[in-house]
Amino acid sequence: MGFVTASAPGKCILFGEHAVVYGHPAVAVAIDQRISVKIQPSPNRLWLLDGSSLNMNRNPHIRVLIEKLWPQQFGAPALSIHVKGNIPRASGLGSSAALSVATAAALRMARGRFVSKTGDTQQQHWLEGFGSAITKSEPYDNSPGFLAPELPAERYHITGKSSVDSDECAILAHSVEAAAQQGRASPMDSSTCSHGGIVIISDVIEQDIDYLYQRTLAMQDATRQWHIHKMSPPTNSDEVYLVIGSTGIYAPTGKQVAKVADMLQQDPSRMKEIDTIGQIARRGIKALREGDFAAVGRTMTENQLMLSSIGVSSPELDNLIKAASPSSLGAKLTGAGGGGCMVALTRNPKETSDAIELAGGRTLISRLGSSGLSIDESQNTTFWTKP
Repeated sequence: MGFVTASAPGKCILFGEHAVVYGHPAVAVAIDQRISVKIQPSPNRLWLLDGSSLNMNRNPHIRVLIEKLWPQQFGAPALSIHVKGNIPRASGLGSSAALSVATAAALRMARGRFVSKTGDTQQQHWLEGFGSAITKSEPYDNSPGFLAPELPAERYHITGKSSVDSDECAILAHSVEAAAQQGRASPMDSSTCSHGGIVIISDVIEQDIDYLYQRTLAMQDATRQWHIHKMSPPTNSDEVYLVIGSTGIYAPTGKQVAKVADMLQQDPSRMKEIDTIGQIARRGIKALREGDFAAVGRTMTENQLMLSSIGVSSPELDNLIKAASPSSLGAKLTGAGGGGCMVALTRNPKETSDAIELAGGRTLISRLGSSGLSIDESQNTTFWTKP
């Protein structure tokens, strides 16, 4: 029986939470912790998740990706899906985005792709797939992506790793996140989990940083546009570590994003605070590019003050941040807030980790900028080909 296993990293946001949803810059780093997804044909023609019947309503990220990449109306067979990893759920570490990216990659590899000429998977030669722009309706419908109106006689079906595209996995994951958050979602998590390293999302094209692509999403109140960049960790990044402290409190992103949206609707003047977070993030980008980790830490701390101001921190997060501060360069919540995790930038990971655990948190330690999406194992990978 064939199978394919793909994995994707989690992420920490160094600065820019919530403001990034409204077009401001933000910076995220891939972390060492990962989610792994293994798929194989179902042994009993039923959809399975970790050996039990797959409840599509309780697993919306997987359900939407199945609808887009493995449409049952075209005869796609049932699959058995196994998920494992060490990213805490609903903790601000991108567990849902990592799950979506890894699932999208595994499904694409199991399906393969029709292209107009062999050995070339560049998008302009695809005969099926998902492009880089999310349309207004795409996050909410069951669109299977574009399919050439008439498949040319000279076409090829590519399989294996060559059929997987990191950008496509990122756009699919972003689409899923947008649907889960009622149309309010930045491509921060999906891009970082797919591409790895350090990802900078900005309202403009940044100079001297590798440019990946543009993302556009029609939200309920406006159309947002982001420019996504990737940079390698500074050469002196081996001097510092990220220590992540979990409060153990379940904190779904959608709830916090909606909370901030409601705040802005009730009092539009508070957009000034969102704008300030964006300005802080731009200072952080400059410090990161210069390898000035003392300045990066200060920027993280400034960011935390503004996140507290808009009401997305919590006493539990504040407690862990306070405990980490004496031994770190800077500390803040990471992700949407309300619970979940905080992150400290430190040169003394053990000391910082011990302090957080003494304050009641559970810790993870990571370097800056782990690798992105990976196809880890595969065997007889093509389970179904769309006619």
